[in-house]
Amino acid sequence: MTFSDDTGGTSRRALLALAAAAPALAVAGRSFAAPDGAAWKDAIIVNALGGLSNPNAREDGAESAVSRGVRKPRILDTRTLADAKASGVTAINCTIGYVAGTGDPYEVTIAAIAQYDRMIRDHSDHVTKILTAADILKAKADGKVGLIYGFQNAVMVGDSLERVDVFGDLGVRIIQLTYNPANTLGDGSMAPENRGLTPLGRQVVERLNAGRIMVDLSHSGEQTCLEAARLSTQPISINHTGCRALVDLPRNKTDEELKLVADRGGFVGIYFMPFLNRDGKVRAADVVAHIEHAVKVCGEDHVGIGTDGSITQIDDMEGYKAALAAEVADRKARGIGATGEGPETYPFAIDLRGPTQFFDLADRLKARGHSAARIEKILGRNFLRYAKDVWGA
Repeated sequence: MTFSDDTGGTSRRALLALAAAAPALAVAGRSFAAPDGAAWKDAIIVNALGGLSNPNAREDGAESAVSRGVRKPRILDTRTLADAKASGVTAINCTIGYVAGTGDPYEVTIAAIAQYDRMIRDHSDHVTKILTAADILKAKADGKVGLIYGFQNAVMVGDSLERVDVFGDLGVRIIQLTYNPANTLGDGSMAPENRGLTPLGRQVVERLNAGRIMVDLSHSGEQTCLEAARLSTQPISINHTGCRALVDLPRNKTDEELKLVADRGGFVGIYFMPFLNRDGKVRAADVVAHIEHAVKVCGEDHVGIGTDGSITQIDDMEGYKAALAAEVADRKARGIGATGEGPETYPFAIDLRGPTQFFDLADRLKARGHSAARIEKILGRNFLRYAKDVWGA
């Protein structure tokens, strides 16, 4: 599933946002106090895959983003910006450009980058473009939200390695090699052959290394991930995933993948997605369990969060459910869906939503006995360290 709000090739972002809020999903019987944001006010919080938008602001009669291949730039309205500020988030990896659809992948992506650049110019008092690790720290100091340009499919590279350089020059800092199906670079998580990287895929990894662009193996097949991690001369990441040892679904990563990425200095972000629980109704306890397993396998210096979700909550839950059912059916028909997503699953943790989600997670980890230093690593310090290693200080 691709539920983060800013993916250019799928309309789920709107649905995801639609889902973050509904009071109907309030969970009773919480055993701890409301999130103490003040306790984490100085923390660097990086969502390694997420979105910044108001899911409730939707265009009537808008064509599916999957169909048109690109979505219009995010509208950063007052609520979106207020929620982002309240959440304490420092930086977000926003999916930009083509993921799936009928448009030309390269043209769609170039246009989307231009749209995001314009959006940042229009809202420069609130958001800033992230190019280096130092930019993340500056965003924190300036009280702005840093936007990291990332792809969730590298099909827009085509057969031209020079395009990797073009994207880097335009400020793209993260490129995920595949989405769920296979592409010309390698097999995605839903490709049954699990063939790994193609010759072109190996060349692209080398070119990404040369350009100091993060190689993201989220959504990849197991062999694609293992081969890329071994080939890369720089650390790689899996920015939004879960642990297959806990829930055996293709979108989750095996311990072998997680450990190899960590051993080579990389980063693993745990999402809040339905794949964390077999019933598809993920709870905060599931997120915590997958984080704890990842820390056990990878060590506390290599694990963070990549929620694959937005911050602003959803107001119309019934409308969301209907839209989600249609979207899941559309994804299945197009061959881009993943095992574990369905019309009755939610692309968010039902009790870990809205502007308090990061503080809530931190408090839950603290209640489990994790130190403040470890929690701050998970919230964003580990991504910052990884960014320094790949992008430079």
